[in-house]
Amino acid sequence: MNKFFLSFFIVFIIGCTTPQPNSSNNSTTYTQYVNPFIGTGGHGHTYPGATLPFGMMQLSPDTRLTGWDGCSGYHYTDSVIYGFSHTHLSGTGVSDYGDLLLMPHSQTIPPSLEYTKYKSAFEKNTEKASAGYYEVKLQEGNIQVALSTTARAGMHQYTFPKGALQNVLLDLQHRDQLLAASLEIVDEQTVRGFRRSNAWATDQHFYFYLQFSKPFKAPALLKNDREEVVHAQFNFDNNDQELLVKVGISSVSMEGAQKNLEKEIAHWDFEKVRTAANQAWEKELQKVAIEGGTEDQKTIFYTALYHSFLAPNLFMDVDGKYRGTDLKIHQAKDFDNYTIFSLWDTFRGTHPLYTILQRKRTTDFIKTFLAQYQQGGQLPVWELAGNYTGCMIGYHSVSVIADAYAKGIQDFDTQLALEAMQHSAMKDHLGLSFYKDKGFIGCDEEAESVSKTLEYAYDDWCIATFAQAIGNDSLYRSYLQRAQGYKNLYDPNSGFLRGRIHGGWFSPFEPSEVNFNYTEANGWQYTLFAPQDIQGLIQLMGGSNSFEKKLDQLFTTESTLEGRHQVDITGLIGQYAHGNEPSHHVAYLYNYIQKPWKTQERVHQIMQEMYQNAPDGLSGNEDCGQMSSWYNLSAMGFYSVTPGTNYYTLGSPTFEKIRLNLENGKQFTIKANGLNSKNIYVQSVQLNGKDYNLGYLQHDVIMKGGELIFEMGSQPNKQWAASKEAIPPSQITEALIVPAPYLLATGKTFVDEMRVEMGAACQDCMIHYTIDGSQPTAQSPIYSEGIVIKETTNFQLIAINPEGKESAVIQEEIIKINDNRAITINSQYENQYAAGGDKALIDHLRGGANFRTGSWQGYQKDLDVIVDLGEPKSIASIEVGFLQDIQSWIFYPKKVAFFISKDGKNFQALGETSSDFPDNKYGAFTENLVFDLDKKSMARYVKVLATNYGVCPEWHLGAGGNTWIFADEITIK
Repeated sequence: MNKFFLSFFIVFIIGCTTPQPNSSNNSTTYTQYVNPFIGTGGHGHTYPGATLPFGMMQLSPDTRLTGWDGCSGYHYTDSVIYGFSHTHLSGTGVSDYGDLLLMPHSQTIPPSLEYTKYKSAFEKNTEKASAGYYEVKLQEGNIQVALSTTARAGMHQYTFPKGALQNVLLDLQHRDQLLAASLEIVDEQTVRGFRRSNAWATDQHFYFYLQFSKPFKAPALLKNDREEVVHAQFNFDNNDQELLVKVGISSVSMEGAQKNLEKEIAHWDFEKVRTAANQAWEKELQKVAIEGGTEDQKTIFYTALYHSFLAPNLFMDVDGKYRGTDLKIHQAKDFDNYTIFSLWDTFRGTHPLYTILQRKRTTDFIKTFLAQYQQGGQLPVWELAGNYTGCMIGYHSVSVIADAYAKGIQDFDTQLALEAMQHSAMKDHLGLSFYKDKGFIGCDEEAESVSKTLEYAYDDWCIATFAQAIGNDSLYRSYLQRAQGYKNLYDPNSGFLRGRIHGGWFSPFEPSEVNFNYTEANGWQYTLFAPQDIQGLIQLMGGSNSFEKKLDQLFTTESTLEGRHQVDITGLIGQYAHGNEPSHHVAYLYNYIQKPWKTQERVHQIMQEMYQNAPDGLSGNEDCGQMSSWYNLSAMGFYSVTPGTNYYTLGSPTFEKIRLNLENGKQFTIKANGLNSKNIYVQSVQLNGKDYNLGYLQHDVIMKGGELIFEMGSQPNKQWAASKEAIPPSQITEALIVPAPYLLATGKTFVDEMRVEMGAACQDCMIHYTIDGSQPTAQSPIYSEGIVIKETTNFQLIAINPEGKESAVIQEEIIKINDNRAITINSQYENQYAAGGDKALIDHLRGGANFRTGSWQGYQKDLDVIVDLGEPKSIASIEVGFLQDIQSWIFYPKKVAFFISKDGKNFQALGETSSDFPDNKYGAFTENLVFDLDKKSMARYVKVLATNYGVCPEWHLGAGGNTWIFADEITIK
């Protein structure tokens, strides 16, 4: 626990009071162990408010309006509440929602469009939360607030001091950008309206129907500059201290919101709503019954299960109408429609957990996917409120489908599913055209090229296995070949999966560097991502001993991160980053090299260090359940390393006994005999009374019911599950590919001569090449040693294994330039934006508009360089290319000054220039800044000094942060 939160400890324990077990029947109530404040501090990005399992409404306080740690609208360290809104995201990295803000108050200030004027401080010891319930006392006016919800509706209970003014603010402008709004007075107790907004979801539709428990007086309605009513102040007689508000919401219509409210809360009994909410959570949480463990461990587990069951969210009205991804209204017939699919996160652990505990909903999720494909034209990647956000990578809905099918969840249109899967895989965007052509993406072709290649390869394996399962063998083999694309990124010299550029490797390479070759990660964290072919990866890396060494190094190397700051990379053990998803399977990989005791050790360490019963009890973003689902599965003693298979990889259980109460009426019990804080190692296992020596567990075994018993001890039993037969199956054995070869050269261009070498990740392969423009074959020359070239040369090369199988062809032209210039860099470029090294600014190559592809050199201070022309020359003009992308904090320089010198020591100032391009225009732009000399001058040295823009301006999201200069190519004529 952080020192900061120690000061809150006593307050926190008081503030997290939840209902106690029913003492009248001695039955266990699992909601008592839910602490919604876990994850609301640190970088967890959760909210503490009231909601139902997978519910459409999340009624919660808003305490933070901006910033990364305000993504849920709340942070535990805040002391001011702006109001209570009805939709929130759990644990995401981008803010959205916060629809329809209500705030009770007793202030006499005039109505204002600035709703923040009505904020109130609050004391932490008055704040309480439990499953489906939240309460707090507002210091301003001493108003007690209580909140609870049904699936599509919610109820507020405000208790004012006796005789106090009773006012309620309603604001439609709160949170994201308002596109359109309406507020209608239905009668003296009822209002309804809508808001359309633009944020992560660029066209979100939100409708509401709101009723007060007593009549309001003539409300004050305020309009925005579009003459839309966006703010209202309601006041009420104070003859009764209590005021209730109930709200129904919909994405379809105000009529839909009304139906939802009338169906789900047709009364004014707040305690009835609260009790029903608690019972709904109890029904879901009792699917897992725990015995043993500390009170904190139980709280961590059930709160994790609570977080795992928050999303996806129901996204349809009681009459079955919903807004599809074409933003039109549709009628659901045989499924419930959902939204919030954070699939880059949740395909790893959350959806596999659902295949055990939420099988009916899993079918609904898949049918939602297919409806979204039919209506919006694609399977979801990160879908929100019917919008495709364009966020994150891969097409991991195919993983959810394949995993569910492999585990017997098959009540959906499988042919439509395969069609939709192929549609995702055959698009040409986001680097897929390069990936399809040669089996990998170059980092000069697409940002995050390594991560995209690896995740596309895994997803393609999911398509392959699904195609095979439904009888399409030709597609199976085709996608199985694509599933091996990870092999094309393995560099045997460094031992890492790394970015490729110009036929070779992105350099300089530092595996701990965070750059745009990876998605929210670095080389350490992505090198071990090939869950579809773990044995293939082990072989590629030199065998089990080498693989074990790499795993050990990952956990024990320094935790320092190089390169750009990436807020998502947290929870470090060495370079293992539990606070972000790419690392989540890694601790279990020891099982695949016959060292399961090391998995047990690391899993126990992660569970102890990365989860606490505290506001900052999560090591990173909750991410719609994934951070919690990892804990839930791991506490049961297993994890889904390869979703799409029908098994789980075994680890080390956390509780003495866990009983899974399955939807089919069966029970599966997991026992850990002798378990304590020291006895973390598995000594032996029995399954249904028989010795069990495998390092994995079949899904069907769980579904049939039974008993799995772990015998635990303080020392590793290095014999248990250590045979080759015990290794969890993860190996591609058919349609094998040959890894693409690579060129090793000092750059794309050269002046006099250059030595070029070749290599491949398969030791027994021959590399054949041509330099005459012809396609290489087995009859082409065989590479044996470095080749010195003195002219522009177009290399084409393939690798051929002993069986005669060929790799993809690698083609790269290395260009001779008539240029003996040299460059001295007086300021330091950042390594992750090196663009190939010191000569990038004079290599005759220009970058495009996407700085993430690695062709631009980036400086976070001034750019100060001197170009040596080799001899005095007549100079008429000097030209420098710059890029601006203010969303990424890259601005054109304030000014660029030019100097010349004959001796490299004494410089003459020529003058300066600057860009007149607006500094507040979003998008990616390039511009050549040219300085023309009044008359030609003789000089050997040219100095360019570009002054950094400075800090981000106040209107910018990164206000106060340091900006960047991105430059490429200095041309002197």
